[in-house]
Amino acid sequence: MTREELINKIQSIASKVLSQVRQDPEGESYIEEEDIVKFPELREVIISLFTNQYPSFIEDIDWISPRPSTFRVNLKNNQFFYLIYNKRSWVAQIEGKKYYLLNLPEEERAAEAITRILSYGKKEEEGEEDFSGGEMGGGEIGGEIPAEIPTEEPSPEETPET
Repeated sequence: MTREELINKIQSIASKVLSQVRQDPEGESYIEEEDIVKFPELREVIISLFTNQYPSFIEDIDWISPRPSTFRVNLKNNQFFYLIYNKRSWVAQIEGKKYYLLNLPEEERAAEAITRILSYGKKEEEGEEDFSGGEMGGGEIGGEIPAEIPTEEPSPEETPET
């Protein structure tokens, strides 16, 4: 086998493997985040938290800090959480609570916390109204209260005499 034949064979095999990796079973292409490509350990952690179908839930990943390596995982519902790489393992910081992913129970609690923030739904865009609170505006403290509530006084005939 000549050198050129070997190069062509390697290129054809590599292109076949890459085309399989970049597509899920339904044919949708995965996110091709440069951070996931640069940090293969990050991809493994995301798969352990989300399964292989993470692109359905993750919008993008931002590299926040080089030391300790910190990533902000932005979800499609405009929520986010942090993944931090320490000497021993990864730490997921979700809604202010830290989960050490080296321990299986902590990893399971982190996955449950991610499920919880995924269930929040999309945050409202500016200009949209929140109709979840009814007429009183969701029970906000300090909302507008009418200065005087008009009441009807009973007529003299309706008042009982004692």
